[in-house]
Amino acid sequence: MSLSRSRTSRVFTISFPEDLATQVEEVARQESRNISELFREAFRTYRLERMQRKLSTTRAAVTARTKPRYAAKDVEQLVDEIRAELSSGRKRKA
Repeated sequence: MSLSRSRTSRVFTISFPEDLATQVEEVARQESRNISELFREAFRTYRLERMQRKLSTTRAAVTARTKPRYAAKDVEQLVDEIRAELSSGRKRKA
């Protein structure tokens, strides 16, 4: 009876110049991790930073296209106008 196991992870083969490979091994040793763990975390960090850059770029584009309709100095006047409209509507109904 043979047991079939499905793999829960995938294997990637990557290559580095010797000096960079030495640095990878040193960091893994210092952090008491194996190289796979080190690269999984590195990729998660890269992916998060990439999403943050995209979000920042999108926010900047939206901000550039969106101009405020009212300045802060206009708010008080707008509130007074709306209150006057609401007040005159109540008087008509009464």
